[in-house]
Parts: sequence; structure tokens; C-alpha cells
Amino acid sequence: MSIPPPSRSSTARWLAGALAALGTSVAVAEISLLNVSYDVSRELYKDINPAFATAWKAKTGEGVVINQSHGGSSKQVQSVVAGLEADVVTMNQPPDVDVLAKAGLLKADWRRRLPFDAAPYTTTSVFLVRKGNPKGIKDWSDLTRPGLAVIVPNPKTSGNGRYTYLAAWGYALQKSGNEAGARDFVAKLFANVPVLDGGGRGATTTFTQRGIGDVLVTFENEAALIDQEVGGDQFDVVYPSLSIEAPAPVAVVDKVVDKRGTRAAAEGYLSFLFSPDGQEIIAKHHFRPRDPAVLKKYTSRFPPVKTFTVEGALGGWEAANRTHFADGGVYDQIVVKR
Repeated sequence: MSIPPPSRSSTARWLAGALAALGTSVAVAEISLLNVSYDVSRELYKDINPAFATAWKAKTGEGVVINQSHGGSSKQVQSVVAGLEADVVTMNQPPDVDVLAKAGLLKADWRRRLPFDAAPYTTTSVFLVRKGNPKGIKDWSDLTRPGLAVIVPNPKTSGNGRYTYLAAWGYALQKSGNEAGARDFVAKLFANVPVLDGGGRGATTTFTQRGIGDVLVTFENEAALIDQEVGGDQFDVVYPSLSIEAPAPVAVVDKVVDKRGTRAAAEGYLSFLFSPDGQEIIAKHHFRPRDPAVLKKYTSRFPPVKTFTVEGALGGWEAANRTHFADGGVYDQIVVKR
């Protein structure tokens, strides 16, 4: 008994079904991005990522999944240089992104690709003290008192730690009027540091969970997060008389996105950070947004604080890194004498 060949109508139905299935698989296909970021931005991007994915899907019809990697900023950058395929980097200091440019992973004009030198928000260094401020810590000068334990992350591996060091240096430079006075002040401060964690989140754990230290110097947003998660009945935030402005730069890693074909989504992801929706999420996480309207809406979260910049007060990042953080620089000399 022979089997008759399929009819044209059944073949057409089969072909239509196959094409429909293929179309469905294409429609639900997703691309992925890897955002390599610094230690204390975890919670921010947990909210940014799904908001961007929804906006990108609505705009392009394309699904996107964003994966995260967090750690001390300088360590993170070295991981990217060593081969970690980051589509984007979202760091807390411009020199880390410059390292990637010098390594040929992205173009040197990365600052000019987005507004505000490619930094969608800023923050500043503040003090977190035990509830009631039992040690009476009010300003940087208090951190040099004998017997006080100050918790900061390692400036050699953490942008948070680097900003702390430079904030103290800038304060002392203004007070003393000379480099020698600043060096003496910072040496006294770091003599009070009992442990140097690799990143800002590690320093937070040391202070809040291990109970080490009288004061934690950290970013404003991290202090607010601690207050929310641990409870305001355990800690107080103290704003010093002078602090440092810490813009958080972002960049597309050109070599990776061109290899992976993810440039459009990566650029869209970083642009979303500057959008009203992105700025709203940024402000809710206690980072200071760039959008004036959003900043005004959340003004109660951001008390006025007098700040200086590395570029304006310390000769720029290249000079600061060469003087203070290069091997054998001032920071190494200070630590050796601890």
C-alpha cells in the first residue's frame, strides 16, 4: 500500500506553522549586556536594569538582559583590561575609564559622548557615626584624634577610598595652606585606620556588621542605604564642613560592543541614565541627579554641602594619581610609616 504525497494545502499549513514558530523564537530572543560597576552601586542598577529593559522593549521590540559585576572600582577596571567582556562600565572616578581608553578598549573621547562629561550623577563623602555620635565627630579634623578608629576602603583599589583620601587632603590643604600640612594631616588620619577593605561595601560591612570603628567615611548614597537597611536607630550621618564632589562616569566599551554586536543597546542603556525616568531612579537611591527638576523634587534628600573637585583644587586626576596613588607615591609613603 503506497502512501500518498502530502497535499499542497497540508504542506502550506506545515510551512506556515514552521515560519510562525521561527518568528516566535526571533520575537522572544534577547540580547545581553554586562555592566561592570563599582562596589556601592548594586542597588541602583537593580532598579535601573528592569526599567531600561521595559523602555528598550517598548522602543525597539527587542528584549535585553543586563548582567552586573561589582567590586572595588580599580579592581573592576583591571578585570576588564584582563579580558572581562563588559559592554559598559559605570565607575565612580574618571581615571578608571581612562585606563580602558589607554588599553585600547574604548575611544579617548568617551567624556564627550554623553552630557556632563558622561557622568549621570554625583555624590560626596560623608561620615557615618554610631547613634548619638558618642565621639563627637563633626569634621575632618576630628578624624585625626588619637585613639579614634576610622574605617575607609583602600585607596589603591577603591574609588571610594581614593575620594576619601583626596577629600581629607583638600580639606587639610585649605586649612594649612601648604602641601606639608596636608601630608601631615592625612598621615595622622590613616594612622587611625585599623583595616583597609578592598571596596566601599567591604568597609561598610566592617563598620556596621563587624562593629569595628567609630566612624565610616563613605559616599552619601551608601550612608543613606545603611540607614534604610540597618535602621536609623543605630547610626547618624554627619556632613563635614568641606567635602569632595564625586561624579560617576559611564562609558561604552567599544571593542566589546563591536565584537558582540551590542552597541545600540549599550548606548541606549547609558542614555537611559540621563533620561527623566533614569534620573528619578538615581535620586531615589540618594545619588545626586543632574536633571534640575528631579534634583529639586528630592531636595530634602540632598542637604547643601560645600565641595571641591579634583580638577579644580588638586590639579586634575592625572596629577593626583601620579602624586598620591602611583607605586611609591605619597599614599604608599604614608602607609609604610603607619
